[in-house]
Amino acid sequence: HIQPPQTDTQGAKTKQKKQRQRNRPRNKRNRHEDSNLNYTSGTENSATDSASAMPGDKSEKSAAAAPEKTREQVMAEREAKKLAKQAKKQKNPTSATPAAPATTIITEVEQTTITTKLTTTTTTTAKEKLELLEKKLDTAAQKTIPAPVENGKEARATEEMTREQIKAEREAKKAAKKAGKSTGDKVETATQQLSNLKVLEKAPAAAKAQHPTSNEADQKKTALTKAERRAIQEAQRAAKAQGQSKKPQPGGKAAAAAPPSKELKRESASPATAATSSSPSKGSAAGTPQAECRVRLFNHLVCAKGDSQFINDPLVHPSIARLGVQYAKRTVVGSNARCIAFLHALRQVVHDFETPPKKEFGRSLDAAVKHHVDHLHKCRPLAVSVSNAYKQFKNQLTQLPADMPETELKELLDHFIDTYIENQIGKAAQAISGFLQEKITDGDVLLTFACSSLIQFICEEAKRRQVSFRVIVVDSRPGCEGQEMLRRLHAYGIPCTYVLINAVGYVMAEATKVLLGAHALLANGYVMARTGTAQVALVANANNVPVLVCCETHKFSERFQTDAIVYNELSDPNQLVRGDKCQLNNWAAKGKLMPLNLNYDITPPELVNAVVTEVAILPCTSVPVILRIKPDIGY
Repeated sequence: HIQPPQTDTQGAKTKQKKQRQRNRPRNKRNRHEDSNLNYTSGTENSATDSASAMPGDKSEKSAAAAPEKTREQVMAEREAKKLAKQAKKQKNPTSATPAAPATTIITEVEQTTITTKLTTTTTTTAKEKLELLEKKLDTAAQKTIPAPVENGKEARATEEMTREQIKAEREAKKAAKKAGKSTGDKVETATQQLSNLKVLEKAPAAAKAQHPTSNEADQKKTALTKAERRAIQEAQRAAKAQGQSKKPQPGGKAAAAAPPSKELKRESASPATAATSSSPSKGSAAGTPQAECRVRLFNHLVCAKGDSQFINDPLVHPSIARLGVQYAKRTVVGSNARCIAFLHALRQVVHDFETPPKKEFGRSLDAAVKHHVDHLHKCRPLAVSVSNAYKQFKNQLTQLPADMPETELKELLDHFIDTYIENQIGKAAQAISGFLQEKITDGDVLLTFACSSLIQFICEEAKRRQVSFRVIVVDSRPGCEGQEMLRRLHAYGIPCTYVLINAVGYVMAEATKVLLGAHALLANGYVMARTGTAQVALVANANNVPVLVCCETHKFSERFQTDAIVYNELSDPNQLVRGDKCQLNNWAAKGKLMPLNLNYDITPPELVNAVVTEVAILPCTSVPVILRIKPDIGY
C-alpha cells in the first residue's frame, strides 16, 4: 500500500501533537485533549492520526469508566478481607466457654467503607447508594455479631475492637476531608441513616451498661470514657468527704468548734444561720440578736464582748485585768485618758516582771506585753493613741543595751513612760493651747461637741487670761458626754449653754468658732471623732463658721479611711433604749431588728479649716508630712 502524500500543515500538526505528548504526563485529561485534537484535525487522516495518538480516542469514556468499576471491586474485596479477619479474631478467643452475649453494634469499618464509597462513586444515583448501604449494613450486622466469650478474655476482645474502631475513625475523617464539598450533602444523609439504625440487643442489663448500643456511642467512645472517668473520680471524692465528715461526729461540740474561720465566712454570707447555733443568755442580752439580725453592711465591725473575757488568767497582770474591765464598762473614755491609763498599767507590768532563766530581758518582756495588749484588745478595740504608745514602747525595748542589769533597764523604761506622757500629752496640750489663745478674743462664742480634755484645757487657759467668752456645749445620745464637759466648765466659772445635737442649727448662728476634739487624724486628712462631729462640722460649714480641730500628733494614724463603715467600733445597742416606754424596749424579742450604735464617724477635710497641733496650725492634708518627720523631731 502506498501512503498518500501529506501536506505541510498536516505534518506540522502531527509534529506538534507528538511533541506535546512527550512533554505532558500521561493522565486521563491529557488523553481527552489529545483525542479531541485528533478529532478536529480532519476526517480524512483520522486513521493515521489515531494510529499515531495514544490508544483509546473514542473509547476514552468507556476506558475511564472501566477503572472506576475496577476500583470499586478492589475496595469491596479489601473490605471483605478485613471483615473476614475481624470475624476470625472474634471467633478465636470466644470458642472456649460460653458467657453472656455482648451487644451487637455496627463497627466503624463499615461506616468508613460506606463513606469512602460515597466519596468515590459520584456517578451513581442516590437510589443505588441507598441500596448499597442497606446491603452492606445487612452483611455487616451478620458478620459482626460476636460469639459468647469468657469473662477473662472479654477485655482483650473489647480492646481489639476499640483499636480497630480508632483506626476506622481516622480513616473516616481522612475520607471525609477528601470528599469535601462535592459529596457533602450525600454523606450527611448517609451518616444520619447510620446513626438512626439500631441493632437488637441480646446482652443483659450489666452488659448494656458496659457496651454502647448505638452507632453514635461508637463514634464518641473516647469522649465518653473521659466523662466516665471524671464521674468516677467525683464519686470517690464525695465518698471520701462523707467518710471524713462521719468520723469526727462522735466528738460533738469539739468537732463543731474546730473550724472557726469557715463559720465566720458562712455567717457573713448568711447571717441567719448563726441564730440557730446561739442561745440567749442574761450576761449578754445583745449577743444573739447581733448574730440574728446584723446587717451585712456592718457585719465586719467589732463589738465588745460580754463578761466572759474577764477570767482569772495567770499570765495577765492584775493592773491590765482591771484596765480591761474599765475599758469594757466605759469608765475610762477618751483617747488621752485611755492612753495614760494604759501607760500606767504598763509601768506596773514592767516593775513586777521577772526575766525567766536563760532568757533575755527585752525579748521576754516584749512577749509578755504583747499578751497583755491582746487581752485589752479583746475587752475593747485599742484606740489609735494606745496603739501608737505601744509601738513606741516596743521600739524602746529593741534599743535597750544588753550589758546592763535588769533594775537599770526597768528604770529606763519607767523614765520613757513618764517622758512620753509629759511630752506627747502634757506639753502638746500646752503648745496647742498657746496657738489657740491668739485666736480667742473677748466676746467670742465657742461651740464644742461632747467632751474633750484638750478643749477643756484650752477653755480653762483662756479663762485664766481673763478673756470674756462663753461656750455652747452640743451633746448627743446615748453617751451624753457633753454633760461631763458642762460640769467641768461650769465648775471653773465659764458661762455655758447646753443643747442637744438636733438643735445645733438654731445655735450655730451665735457661734464665732467651732472647736472640736478628735479620736484620730487619718493619713488622708479625714478626722475620726465621736459620732455627731461630722454633722456639727457640716452645719458650721453651711453657716460659714470656722472649724478648728485640736489634735495631738500622737493621735495621727497611717490608716486611710473615707467613711465610718470600713472601720468602726460598735457599742452596746441597749444604750439606745431610754426606758420602758421606748419603742426599742425589748427589741431582741421582736425579731429582724438590730439597733446600730456606732462610736465614731468620719469628717472630710473639706469641712475642716485647720488642724491645731503642737507643731503648728496645719491643713488636714499635712498629716503625711508630720508622720514622716515625727521620729526625727523626737516625738
